[in-house]
Amino acid sequence: MKKIMLVDDEILTRESIRNSVDWVSHGFIYCGDASDGEMALPLIAEWQPEILITDIKMPFMDGIELATIVRQNYPHIKIIILSGHDEFHFAQRAIRIGVEDYCLKPVGAKDLLELLNKVSKQIDDEQQKREALAYTPDKLLFDLCDGLINTSKAIEIANLINIQLLARCYVIIIVEWMQPQQEQANIELSNKQNEEKLLRLINNSFSNSMNWLSYKPSRKEIVYLIKGQDQMALEQAIDYFGSCYLEHLNHESLHAIVGIGEVKTRLQSIHESYLEAVEAKFKQRHKKQTEFELDTYFTPLSIDKPIVNRDAFLSFIKIGNNEQLKSFIDQFCEELSSLAWQSSMYGIYLLNELTLEAFQTANASFASTSNSTQLIQQFQQKVKHITTFEEAKQYLVELLCSLWEWRATSVNQYSELINKVKLYIEAQYNNNQLSLQDIAKHVGISSSHLSKIFSQETKLTITEYITQTRMYKAMVLLKTTHFKTSQIAFEVGYQDQHYFSNTFKKFTGMSPIEFRKNGQLIDHASLQQ
Repeated sequence: MKKIMLVDDEILTRESIRNSVDWVSHGFIYCGDASDGEMALPLIAEWQPEILITDIKMPFMDGIELATIVRQNYPHIKIIILSGHDEFHFAQRAIRIGVEDYCLKPVGAKDLLELLNKVSKQIDDEQQKREALAYTPDKLLFDLCDGLINTSKAIEIANLINIQLLARCYVIIIVEWMQPQQEQANIELSNKQNEEKLLRLINNSFSNSMNWLSYKPSRKEIVYLIKGQDQMALEQAIDYFGSCYLEHLNHESLHAIVGIGEVKTRLQSIHESYLEAVEAKFKQRHKKQTEFELDTYFTPLSIDKPIVNRDAFLSFIKIGNNEQLKSFIDQFCEELSSLAWQSSMYGIYLLNELTLEAFQTANASFASTSNSTQLIQQFQQKVKHITTFEEAKQYLVELLCSLWEWRATSVNQYSELINKVKLYIEAQYNNNQLSLQDIAKHVGISSSHLSKIFSQETKLTITEYITQTRMYKAMVLLKTTHFKTSQIAFEVGYQDQHYFSNTFKKFTGMSPIEFRKNGQLIDHASLQQ
């Protein structure tokens, strides 16, 4: 969500813009306003808005001076100039000093939102480009193998740094050099020779329809991402590579251990293939150290994959609560207890994948939050350090609690707006012309959006709530005054006495006269439950 700040010396303009937009629902935070450039500068330093909207003509420090200072000191802030029809030459000067856009006063909510969305997209595009520029091919492959990047972002970055990433199937090969103790110069020479032999093996094993990318996590290790267009052909090529590797290993011409994952058909599953390759390499090293047979060292490890109810977990994010948490986690994690957490990487993969799916569910179900990416990264870092079943259970508890905090924030974000609507209805219920459009105009959002929010949050339509308020006021008048039914109808916003009486009976089960004699008055809040 982008933070917006407004600078204008006309209070009516500030109030009009402030109240004309439902900022949160459109992805913005209105952090405040100021009456001139001089008053705005310390607030800009404190609030750090992403977008600054400023008038041109203001006392003390005008918009041009303010834009110049902001451009010099806060180059990341996007500036939108407000100008009158007779100030176009000022707007031209502002554009020359680097403001993003300008709009003519008075500005309507629709035009303003269109402009803000345009600038917001520009901010997002620049952020994506900055992130992409920070990526190297090695970092992209590292993040893919480590499960730290989703599919769409990986494809986007690959395109920006000119890497052909997409294919129909993928597999990971990890190679770790094993040399006896020797001089550093000899080790480096040996590694170079080993790499040359390995490249020849890869060239001989994989056809022209397959290609690969590689990166070095360390001086003695190389990770290869092999890509192909035919799954069966890639699996056959992997088998051929394995047999060639064994032949070299048996003749002691290639000093290395190799781990190979399973062939995957999705980009996101590269992470799983990587973990399987790590498992296979781990098993091979262990067998080499204990002098077991070599003919299974390179084989992809068959992991006993526990079945967990992912749908139940994702549903629990949306409807679960603290009282149910312990019993749910105990039941959900039963299958995970069989995993060898200290020696197997599959549990880490499973939790990482579940974390990504959980955040995707939260993004789709709750209001957007500015720090979801940061939260994902924090949890993915925690996953890496899990070594026991109990730590895995505690991790899932922390994940759910964090997402529930997000859920609570989402539920409460419209409370101020709903209260404002209720207060307005409380003040205007006796106006027989009161309508959804009037209320929407008062709170500064569209009638359709207000109707959706109000019914979603209160389980009542606006019309139902107005009727409820009027009926409560009528009940109070019937019990505390001697007004006639026709007068009470008028007092609560009805011109037609008969229509009022029919509505009252539907609502209370009694006519106004019967209620006056036998009815019991309850508070307004009870009516809403």
